[in-house]
Amino acid sequence: MPDTVVIYFSVSKTTERAAQTLAKLLGADIAPLEPVTPYSDQYDQIVARGEREKDQALRPAIKPLPVNLKAYHTVYLGFPTWWANPPMVMTTFFETNDLAGKQIVPFTTSMSSTIADSQAVLQQLANAAGATLEPGLTANSTTAIREFIQ
Repeated sequence: MPDTVVIYFSVSKTTERAAQTLAKLLGADIAPLEPVTPYSDQYDQIVARGEREKDQALRPAIKPLPVNLKAYHTVYLGFPTWWANPPMVMTTFFETNDLAGKQIVPFTTSMSSTIADSQAVLQQLANAAGATLEPGLTANSTTAIREFIQ
């Protein structure tokens, strides 16, 4: 049983594809992070909801993960970057799961942001959860993912 899991939040399937590539290359388990109320598939509605959640510091409820986090030491955590930050569903994830002692390796997919844009927020969340935040990656291509793993 691997001690690494790839958990991802994806609305447009872009982060999901990156997560699948990571999981395959790492030989890791994989699990989606899904909000209880799904996001629309309409771009303008996704933007409006994401911006409202950010501006009001809302924590969207998430479904239980289909994996037991206790079984893993390392969690690759993927998300799209919105307004140079992780979506608020990431805050929910950190606040509602026991991540004490875990290594969190973040990865993002974004046309205009890198993982560096989210580091400060992620570091605060990891510290509060008792987790260690490792350097992450911007996973916009299979080449970038392969290079990071090597």
